[in-house]
Amino acid sequence: MILVTGATGLLGSALVAELGRHTQVLRLTRRARHSASDLVWDPEASELDGDRLEGLDAVVHLAGESIGGRRWTPEHKRRVRDSRGRGTRLLCETLAALGRPPRVLVSASGVGWYGDRGEETLTEESAPGAGFLADVAREWEGATEAAERRGIRVVRLRSGIVLTPRGGALEPMRRLTSVGLGGPLGSGRQWLSWIAVDDFVGAVGHALSHEPLRGAVNAVAPGAVRQREFARALARVLARPGWVPTPAIALRLVLGREMADELLLSSQRVEPRRLRETGYGFRFPALEPALRHVLVRTASR
Repeated sequence: MILVTGATGLLGSALVAELGRHTQVLRLTRRARHSASDLVWDPEASELDGDRLEGLDAVVHLAGESIGGRRWTPEHKRRVRDSRGRGTRLLCETLAALGRPPRVLVSASGVGWYGDRGEETLTEESAPGAGFLADVAREWEGATEAAERRGIRVVRLRSGIVLTPRGGALEPMRRLTSVGLGGPLGSGRQWLSWIAVDDFVGAVGHALSHEPLRGAVNAVAPGAVRQREFARALARVLARPGWVPTPAIALRLVLGREMADELLLSSQRVEPRRLRETGYGFRFPALEPALRHVLVRTASR
């Protein structure tokens, strides 16, 4: 039996659908229960009933406030930080106090942990970076320590941009490209690390089942690309022009300097070294086939 937090979100719903084909899945949600398999918690009020978590085999923790859903006001940044740090700490301390804790916890993180690293090739052993997202990721990952001390095998899954047919970071790019406004953001030279949702779900399953995996694991495809190459590939898939540049100054005016620099202009060339070393086979290691797969699914909905 596997517990999934963030189970109603873009990634959580895809994961629950796949895991549910093989095992019983419980959803931990902040909303009212919709079925007998739903459990309710309130991370902001530190409310989580540990009695309902006894005897779980595994936990996948995906819950957290959307990072790119709105402008980075001080209040939104607080919510992003608290939803990850406080929520993860509450979950892990509750799991650690159980008489029969789960064998494994897969806890989401992000490649923002590395900060803006230019041309550097990044692996799980690379040093942390600087900036808001890097700070959030360090707190996020650090909040799992209680589970680790209890002897639970903890995997911290650092994901790149997840390509999904239901929205997420790809959707605004698709909309702009569809009307002929796709193209390089800033210089377009920044490295972008991505993963198809199918492989994100596959990486979670791999982490759940492979005992040698613990600690940081990069959930990215092996084909990181420069942002301008991503824009061109998306334009080819949509059969639209993909050359219209958006200057960095325009992005900073619309989003604010910090948000624009960290979300759209930072460079992270991340390798999935630990996934590959432990035998994970990517369904979509190259970008253009991944985009065609995802966008065909979107068009057929």
